[in-house]
Amino acid sequence: MSISERLRLSVLDQSPIAEGQSGSDALANTLDLARAAAALGYHRYWVAEHHGGPMLAGPSPEALIGPIAAATDGMRVGSGGVMLPHYSPLKVAETFSLLAGLFPGRIDLALGRAAGTDPLTTFALQRDRRQAAPDDFPAQLAELLAYLEDRMPPEHPFARLARTLPGRPETPEPWLLGSSEQSAIWAAELGLPYAFADFINPNGVPIARRYRESFSPSHRLAVPSQAVGVWALCADSEAEAQRLAASSRMAMIKLRAGEPIAVPPPDEALRFLADRSSAAHRRRMVLGDAEQVRAGLEQLAADYGARELIIVTITHEHAARRRSYELIAEAFELEPRRERGAVQAL
Repeated sequence: MSISERLRLSVLDQSPIAEGQSGSDALANTLDLARAAAALGYHRYWVAEHHGGPMLAGPSPEALIGPIAAATDGMRVGSGGVMLPHYSPLKVAETFSLLAGLFPGRIDLALGRAAGTDPLTTFALQRDRRQAAPDDFPAQLAELLAYLEDRMPPEHPFARLARTLPGRPETPEPWLLGSSEQSAIWAAELGLPYAFADFINPNGVPIARRYRESFSPSHRLAVPSQAVGVWALCADSEAEAQRLAASSRMAMIKLRAGEPIAVPPPDEALRFLADRSSAAHRRRMVLGDAEQVRAGLEQLAADYGARELIIVTITHEHAARRRSYELIAEAFELEPRRERGAVQAL
């Protein structure tokens, strides 16, 4: 059995904005990386949702999924994720039904509870600003799933709306995202696939274990299915990987301090980090050359009991980010996909 048969590799793209570049540049880089990931053999490509900052250009995964799916073949495409508290469940169901109808069998709808931004921007995103929005995520999630699965109780006033979703009979595959125990509990109770964000909380092994052990089989899923989101960066040498990773480390330290910035150049970041203790670099990173990163990722997957890793990488230079995914694909012997438009030799 090959490595790639034992462990699926996927991509989480946060559309990073490098210092000196625009959000438009970052979005063009997202499309370029998606095409490369599809050709390299990555299983799925998720785009994130973040609002109101200079570092990430992806506030609307629903707007990016269509262009990415249209530009690629074979690879699943989806949200990583839609931050459901900002939205009407019906609107999310309609949007992802439409995407599933356009790209049958390829669309994922991964859902999160977090705001993906600061409290002021969260409030600005509300349609009704007379008071803070209620924390009713479980009810929102139940309503959304009922629309997608046409399981709304007949007496519910919205029951007929489930039958009007535009992409039927196609539907997206729902996932629950999380970085805490509560998300694992919900995913297990509902029988949903679960993606845990190790790059946010590196202490998630017992949380993932709880998901597996308390999983309730459902019409959605017979056995637990989990993926782990991990921050990784691969380069031709460990020293180069460490240098490139400095950009993300500086950006995250500034973000936690309430001073968000675009992704800085590595040399600027190294000077910044030289004045700070290693304790400030809290995010877990799998770094190194191809052999080191493969070993680190395999160990992380084994620790979590996961069959899939969703890799997020941020660098100042897009070429370095793309090269990292290329090196990882080679290290894991992923099966390349034929390029779109390629003509088979007679």
